[in-house]
Amino acid sequence: MLVNREPGVWIDSSARLGKGCVLAPGCQVHADAVIGDSCQLGSGAVIGAGTALGAGCRVDDYAVIGKAPLRSTISAFSQERELAPARIGKGCLIGTAAVVYRGAFLGDQVLVADQATVREDVSVGDNSIVGRGVCIENGTSVGRFCKLETGAYITALSILEDYVFVGPGAVTSNDNFLGRTAERFDRMRGPTIREGGRVGAGATLLPGVIVGRDAVVAAGAVVTRDVPEGCVVMGVPARPVRDVPPEQLLELHVDEVKRRAGR
Repeated sequence: MLVNREPGVWIDSSARLGKGCVLAPGCQVHADAVIGDSCQLGSGAVIGAGTALGAGCRVDDYAVIGKAPLRSTISAFSQERELAPARIGKGCLIGTAAVVYRGAFLGDQVLVADQATVREDVSVGDNSIVGRGVCIENGTSVGRFCKLETGAYITALSILEDYVFVGPGAVTSNDNFLGRTAERFDRMRGPTIREGGRVGAGATLLPGVIVGRDAVVAAGAVVTRDVPEGCVVMGVPARPVRDVPPEQLLELHVDEVKRRAGR
């Protein structure tokens, strides 16, 4: 049962709040949720049942953490099952109207920007950025220190390793059968982007392709086959054009990225 402990703030009697939390009017904290020390909840923010929010997190106005997914009878992922509560690491920032579903896991110091969506069974590693309006669909793994820029679409069953960059408006897909025939269920898989791979603005990655370590997909390219390690591909369909310049290789930039993150 929700109880009104402060004017306009609703907290279930079984929820636990740490020290120094600031809760704006209209926010809700549901049953068995655990809120760490020094967290901030904006107006209308909803913390779903059982959600664990690490210390020092900020959840902006009308964001929802721990939402249960909607299931259509004709959805490719329509099976009903119990999902674990959402788990949010320390120091995370969740933007206005962002939605993080049950079964999602965010590491420490992750930014989920305004109106972004992180679906069930998704993990996002420490210090990654999920930009404004980004959608990460179910069953996807995103590594540490990744940057997913505004409006990028990461389809279900994708793998993004550490230090991956995905430019604004980039699109990934996981179904070569475009929703027809039962055969698609056994073959459905999203792309894999290996450590340090970079995908330019508006690029499209087809189901199951692998972008190799330190490879670059140019803006607007359509990737229909695997991209070799350290290779730049361009065009429709994407073709190799040259090697990634030595000064852009990941090994020269990892220490600086970690330093800026305080790691």
